[in-house]
Amino acid sequence: MMALTIFILRLAVCILVLPLYLLNFLGLWSWICKKYFPYVLMKLSETYNKQMASKKRELFSNLRDFTGPSGKLSLLELGCGTGTNFKFYPPGCRVTCVDPNPNFEKFLIKSIAENRELQFERFLVAAGEDMHQVADGSMDVVVCTLVLCSVGSQERILREVCRVLRPGGAFYFMEHVAAERSTWNHFWQQVLDPAWYLLFDGCNLTRESWKAVEKASFSQVKLQHIQAPLTWELLRPHIYGYAVK
Repeated sequence: MMALTIFILRLAVCILVLPLYLLNFLGLWSWICKKYFPYVLMKLSETYNKQMASKKRELFSNLRDFTGPSGKLSLLELGCGTGTNFKFYPPGCRVTCVDPNPNFEKFLIKSIAENRELQFERFLVAAGEDMHQVADGSMDVVVCTLVLCSVGSQERILREVCRVLRPGGAFYFMEHVAAERSTWNHFWQQVLDPAWYLLFDGCNLTRESWKAVEKASFSQVKLQHIQAPLTWELLRPHIYGYAVK
């Protein structure tokens, strides 16, 4: 009965956003998302940063502990978006950004100008599943926030993370995830997931991303489940922490 209810409600939601499905069928919606999603994300990220600032400061508080032999922290941000994490990085940090959407670059330039204490290395237009431009073992830290919800393959992403990290380097993450099963929040996540995926450029509401992190080839994983202090209840279930190669 529950599965049937979810199916009927999903169908109703899909009918409401039928014009978007038509645009997607015609191959236009992906282009629109690539071009205009950075503007939407910039506004959403500002709100998210305000509401999650204390958690981000806590998460990134020990970044310096993973500084490599060079004496400068080499950090790669995966799915960097508009660069809203920059303000939480330690001064002198060398930052490389990777994102598959080239339209984020002008927003990154603005964030770099506002965070001149960082040393910006380069912006790579690439999917996280294939970062061949980044050398093996060249990074002290890889950061990934609100990215695992929308990637094609979490397993391939995490293999690439392990490849580019030096031994003893760390992967930092903060992700919204599926709510506990049997909760109303999980019910509505399932109902809205197909439409949400289309509206928010491939974002999934129901991913249990902690499973992929725990299965990856890390020697140590420090992971916490929390209810984030966010306005949208659908996004409150979160995981955050770091994993050491």
